[in-house]
Amino acid sequence: MHVRYSQAGQNQRPEKSDAAADDHRAAGKRKGTDDLYRAKEVQPVVEKMITLGKKGNLAAYRRAMGFITKEDVVSKLFKEVAPKYADRNGGYTRVTRLGPRRGDAAEMAVIELV
Repeated sequence: MHVRYSQAGQNQRPEKSDAAADDHRAAGKRKGTDDLYRAKEVQPVVEKMITLGKKGNLAAYRRAMGFITKEDVVSKLFKEVAPKYADRNGGYTRVTRLGPRRGDAAEMAVIELV
């Protein structure tokens, strides 16, 4: 699966692993707090994983396993998370700004499943 990453002065490989780690967190719980940049990076990845979960076939399961790599997270995505969005056409996540983080003043945001 081709997932687009920004070129924010970093190699793509670390960004891909960051997105996969954040996807693990998003699939494991309903809400996560992070900086705004990372939340906006992860949002399309999470939405694509939920779309794969809605398909529910073996090929979609294998494509999700190729990105997430934790079988318990993928099975939860396919069995619990994706069926909740069966009648929804996209827009599974919401990013809400929280304000600046204390210390480095990075803009904080909450990414949550709608």
